[in-house]
Amino acid sequence: MIFNKEESFILVSQEEISIENFLQNLENEYAKLKNDNLVIDLLGFSKLTPYNVISFLEIAKKYKKNGQSFVLVSNKVSYDDVPDEINLVPTIKEARDIVEMEEIERDLGL
Repeated sequence: MIFNKEESFILVSQEEISIENFLQNLENEYAKLKNDNLVIDLLGFSKLTPYNVISFLEIAKKYKKNGQSFVLVSNKVSYDDVPDEINLVPTIKEARDIVEMEEIERDLGL
């Protein structure tokens, strides 16, 4: 996994591994990353399904419960095909916007 620290989040991208291994590696790194907003770049996965995205649901819930943003980036799956608890956007720019909006909401106590 590749970690790039940006201003308000950590961008996590993958190397040549399966989505299942990527998710397992992410779970293994949770203790180190739980206090940061995460944007997960799934653009490199050529065969991504709604089921693959839904497999991130539990970790997405952990981040939300911990008061952090968790955003998946993929243009292969529609946000209509995944639960509302998962933030799914088609571009990194939109992921930045989601993180910023959620930070503002948390600052305002919403």
